[in-house]
Amino acid sequence: MLRLFKYLKPYVALILVSVVLLFVQANADLALPDYMSKIINNGIQQGGVEDAVPQAMRKSTLDKLALFMSDDDLALVQNATTLVDKSSPDYQRTLELYPALAQEPIYVLNPVDAATRKQLNLILSKSFVVVSGIQQALADPAKAAALGQKMGFDLSKLPPGTDIFAMLGKLPAAQRAKISEAINQQFATLGDNMITQMAVVAVKAEYDALGMDTSQLQNNYILRTGALMLLLTLVSITASIAVGFLAARTAAGVARDLRRDVFDKVVNFSAAEFNKFSTASLITRSTNDITQLQTVLVMVMRIVFYAPILGVGGIIHAIETGPSMWWIIVLGVVVLVGIIMSVFAISLPKFKIMQSLIDRLNLILRENLTGMMVVRAFNKQAYEEQRFDGANRELTDTSLFVNRVMVFLMPALMLIMSGLSLLIIWVGAHEVAKSTMQVGDMMAFLQYAMQIVMAFLMMSFMFIFLPRSFVSGDRIAEVLETELTVTDPPQPKTFPEPFRGIIEFRDVGFHYPGAEENVLCDINFVARPGQTTAFVGSTGSGKSTVVNLIPRFYDVTEGAILIDGVDLRQVTQRYLRTRIGYIPQRGVLFSGTVESNLRYANEDAPPELMAEAIEIAQASEFVFANPEGLKAEIAQGGGNVSGGQKQRLAIARALVKQAPIYIFDDSFSALDYKTDAALRRALKEKAADSTVLLVTQRVATAKHAEQIIVLEEGRIVGKGTHKELLETNETYREIALSQLRQEELS
Repeated sequence: MLRLFKYLKPYVALILVSVVLLFVQANADLALPDYMSKIINNGIQQGGVEDAVPQAMRKSTLDKLALFMSDDDLALVQNATTLVDKSSPDYQRTLELYPALAQEPIYVLNPVDAATRKQLNLILSKSFVVVSGIQQALADPAKAAALGQKMGFDLSKLPPGTDIFAMLGKLPAAQRAKISEAINQQFATLGDNMITQMAVVAVKAEYDALGMDTSQLQNNYILRTGALMLLLTLVSITASIAVGFLAARTAAGVARDLRRDVFDKVVNFSAAEFNKFSTASLITRSTNDITQLQTVLVMVMRIVFYAPILGVGGIIHAIETGPSMWWIIVLGVVVLVGIIMSVFAISLPKFKIMQSLIDRLNLILRENLTGMMVVRAFNKQAYEEQRFDGANRELTDTSLFVNRVMVFLMPALMLIMSGLSLLIIWVGAHEVAKSTMQVGDMMAFLQYAMQIVMAFLMMSFMFIFLPRSFVSGDRIAEVLETELTVTDPPQPKTFPEPFRGIIEFRDVGFHYPGAEENVLCDINFVARPGQTTAFVGSTGSGKSTVVNLIPRFYDVTEGAILIDGVDLRQVTQRYLRTRIGYIPQRGVLFSGTVESNLRYANEDAPPELMAEAIEIAQASEFVFANPEGLKAEIAQGGGNVSGGQKQRLAIARALVKQAPIYIFDDSFSALDYKTDAALRRALKEKAADSTVLLVTQRVATAKHAEQIIVLEEGRIVGKGTHKELLETNETYREIALSQLRQEELS
């Protein structure tokens, strides 16, 4: 899999943009629970008051608060506010906001930064709680006695109508400091959040005293926060759509590049490489395996980058929201990781098996489709059905096993999510009851826990697909990294001009890759232009192997093959094959028309040349008898023409190339003797200057050749004309007598 990372280089910019967008999406998603907490805590419970820093407060209120502040704290508060009275220039505007300004001056908060506001909140929250507590204690004798003990004197024994704050203001500074120290000791048991929440009640009371519409304040806060949540949701959706587009574009581009390179690689395979990879396996690797990678790449860009950001961010936010419940997150993560790793360990080996089973299924299906007539002729339909059913069932059983393992994953994760929810609510309820946590924070912690679980859930989906993609990636890399046995030279040569086409085999020996013994030994002959060199011999004698060495379908392992004195291995394959017209024994036609198949050899061939090639190949009787002529349709593989017609069209295609060298690899085997003879006569006339090499089992086809080479077990046992070989070569004579009557041999 890692070997294919180079295909991501053209798309690095898209991937980086996707990561940035995923970071934006994750942060937007992580911010939503925090805003939900603010709506519950600040909007509903606190009436829209965010902290203990009021927008405005009466001068009398600040005078009371100042009793419990240090001089520095009081200076900070006064610097952060502006005193507005009837002589102030903005009196009328401020009066509309705070009607109490008509009775007394008020302090209005100036714009401050976040750090200053945090300092003010700590100072004012404690002062508001103390002042509010004193005011409540004065109305309740029981509370007054308790508060008096904390302050050092009994408030319940004060004469009625006594202004406690005026009295406190007359106390010596040392005594007030002692009272403040006692109060701070009481505050130490409470957290800053709880002190702020307690102070908010006093701030709301101050707003009521100022004449503000607190209901509107609450509504505005909820609407404003809700609008921010909607905006964040819109940002998240937009980022998600953009990432989906970029991921699809990247994955499709990588898949396109992989298919192109795999196809280019396979096109350059020699027969040796095709022996290593079956056709069914190459089809699977070019389609199913690349599709697997494309699918996983989309998921990687959309999930693998997003899930860790969401999970880590969720853990950080959850711990900040509920520090006392961190162990719940750890417990959930440990259980999740354990389940995911167990599923991964069980399923990974099976994914490797599945891909090989798909290869086998494709192989059997391909054999059935191509050999359908043979299957029917031998009444083997039931046997083939059993063979296909066996491969299909084996793949099905393996897939079912993997799916059963994966199916366990979702219920287990849902159980963990439900268990975490119950545990968080149970523990959080106790924290709320002890006043160490707010309800909104508990709900936010629950949401963050669900986001963390969802992050691991998304990663678990990747564990389902990643193992299979690793297998697919390795299979594709095997094809791309296969070393070609037939390669072009680093500094290629060219043939001398004018090109003649003299082919010389010089001490040629050859063995197939992996074989221990040579199939050809000491092959020496010269094929000249204007002559036909025929190869005859028993089945397996090496006739086709000899001619397949000329286009470099294989490279010789001993000796050399020269054309016009140049070793074939010193020129490029493309340059060499432009001078060869090759007709295989099994004629291969492509879907399209007769014309498109002929133009396969020469794209610029004029109609006259194609008509002449059809005439020489003895194919005019069925091509031009059809009203569509050259436009007649050819089915895939030439399925709508006979074997003889297919061979003749393949010969015509090679003739359109007008090559100086023609190789006929038993290309007349499907022709009757009359058509065979007519074709050879026409070919002799039209290709008089070409070098013709002819592999045949028929002596009647070979006997008019200027040179006949007799092969037996990979060696030349006879060389000469038909007449010479009849007289001097026993092997050739036996072959000729087995096919022709005595009077036909002459």
